[in-house]
Amino acid sequence: MGAVPSRPDPSVPLLLVDGHNLLWRATFGFPAKIESKDKTRDITGLFGFFALLRVAVREELPHPPEIIVVFDGQHGTAARKATDVSYKAQRPIDENAMAPIRQLPAVKDALDKHGIAWVELDDQEADDVIATLAAADLDRRVYIMSGDRDFYQLIDERVTVLNTAMHRGKRHVNAQAVLAKFRVTPAQWADFRAMTGDPADNIPGVRGIGPGTAATLLADGQTLETLHENGRMSGSRTAALSDAWNDVLRWRTMIRLNQALPLDIKPTGEPSAPLPTPAAVVEAIGQW
Repeated sequence: MGAVPSRPDPSVPLLLVDGHNLLWRATFGFPAKIESKDKTRDITGLFGFFALLRVAVREELPHPPEIIVVFDGQHGTAARKATDVSYKAQRPIDENAMAPIRQLPAVKDALDKHGIAWVELDDQEADDVIATLAAADLDRRVYIMSGDRDFYQLIDERVTVLNTAMHRGKRHVNAQAVLAKFRVTPAQWADFRAMTGDPADNIPGVRGIGPGTAATLLADGQTLETLHENGRMSGSRTAALSDAWNDVLRWRTMIRLNQALPLDIKPTGEPSAPLPTPAAVVEAIGQW
């Protein structure tokens, strides 16, 4: 990625893109099917990936950003599966579900062609790589482009989650937005999700503990550990939580992102080259 400048320009935001998340959305959520000119190939994911990324850069960021796209490694889930074998086990692997993966080489080729940095570590999930990059760049605003709520735990005065699938005016998710919607802070997110569950990752949560109850238990800055200390683990509504306590702690471990991976990669501190239209991107790598 190049050398790190001694004093990177703080006006250049860092845009960390959850690559697989964006590619899935482009493949299955793009408003129109895009085919190659000979009508033999569906290139919706490829075209949509760069269309959505280009619009986000143009419309949602205050200045041209440095872009780093991060993809899940092939064996990235191994560590969390070692904690719980059911982690993400529900995700389909049929022919239709693999459509985004088939377009991944072309996406990487196009990123290379247009000078956009991308990262894929075989034994790491993108979430942890993004978390580490966000934590390491302390001098700039960081935007994490993803629809994955696990990133809410990283939000602070520097870090914002950018979800362009949401309505305009709500796409920049900050700490105030998390608190207003869920009644917990980003720092409490892993505790909250451990109790309520995360269907996307096949984490069931505690039966009978919904978002309202979990938020009430965590009110006033509580954590799972302080619930016992402050007498909030009494009464019938928390009996199920007590029974599932060890599971909840294990789920929280899985939900928490690793912000201290030993990464060799470093952001450059310089804005990425402007992206041309998605049609030009596709044309440049011979996919039309």
